[in-house]
Amino acid sequence: MNSLTTKNSTGEPGYRRPPRAPLPLAAMALLLIVLPQRSYGCASCGCTLSADAAMGYSAMPGWRLSLEYDYIDQNQLRSGTQAVPGVPPGNELEHETVNQYVTAGLSYSPNSSWNFLLFMPYVIRSHSTYGIYDPTQPLPELSRSFSSSIGDAKLIASYQGFLPTHNLGVQLGVKLPTGQYGTAVDFYEGPNAGMPLDASLQPGTGSTDVIVGAYYYQAISQNFDAFVNGQFQSAVKHKMDQPGNDYRPGNSTTVSFGLRYEGNPRWVPQLQMNLLHKSPDQGALADVQNTAGNVVYISPGITAQLAASLHVFAFAQLPVYSNLYGFQLFPRWTASAGVTYAF
Repeated sequence: MNSLTTKNSTGEPGYRRPPRAPLPLAAMALLLIVLPQRSYGCASCGCTLSADAAMGYSAMPGWRLSLEYDYIDQNQLRSGTQAVPGVPPGNELEHETVNQYVTAGLSYSPNSSWNFLLFMPYVIRSHSTYGIYDPTQPLPELSRSFSSSIGDAKLIASYQGFLPTHNLGVQLGVKLPTGQYGTAVDFYEGPNAGMPLDASLQPGTGSTDVIVGAYYYQAISQNFDAFVNGQFQSAVKHKMDQPGNDYRPGNSTTVSFGLRYEGNPRWVPQLQMNLLHKSPDQGALADVQNTAGNVVYISPGITAQLAASLHVFAFAQLPVYSNLYGFQLFPRWTASAGVTYAF
């Protein structure tokens, strides 16, 4: 999902909700995002929740620590816009992929205009597949894999000094190849035991990616805030670059928008819409035919202030639309929870 620690709850002492801006400014911010959040190497699923908005935007200087947990169970086979009962002969028939991400974050804001963030995910993933489907044979035993290790770290700088209200910002960052990638994780059981897992399902991608983003938030009434944000991520360098042994993750673009109800700063319910566009992975080790698509989620949740500097949030993501390239395992729902401490 997206960066967690750039903001604190609107109940934080010293927070000032910006005055309502004219509609042309909001429209300009939206266009800025759509033209050029956190997603992972599992085809077109990924966690697209905007944790930035979940925790509330703030221009308060200081340090923040965060911890976020995301759960994504890909157990429905889909193609295009529909669930499908199987795959054509000669295609891989996957069974299930369960992703769990525990992401630690550290951010520092020297003033109201700048913020610097470091994210380090720990990836726990189990995957099972029947292998290449042959209708003339009974289904083979499932091949299973499991990995639990550090993923790819992110460094992101944000600037929100364009307006006196500090409610319009841009982001520039990099994803580093700190996780295991390529052929590091093998199947441990079944006919494929000892063979490497798909490159897109490894804990890391082996690539250095550039991240560009923007966000805008605004009070639209006494008790409601609106927000819109987006990020574009693209690999600019990949370690696996030899002919026949190369892999490059596809570009991804995420856009989120929604409303927060600020009637009680200690309990802030909100509703998000999260959109993801993922282009195909590339290279000899890529599953080019099954790693692209467009997805839309609706995400209800709540943020709570437990103490002056301690906030938590919990969200569910429900897919309302998907158009997937090829045949992909897709989640029926996802869940996210996080905590942040400002000091």
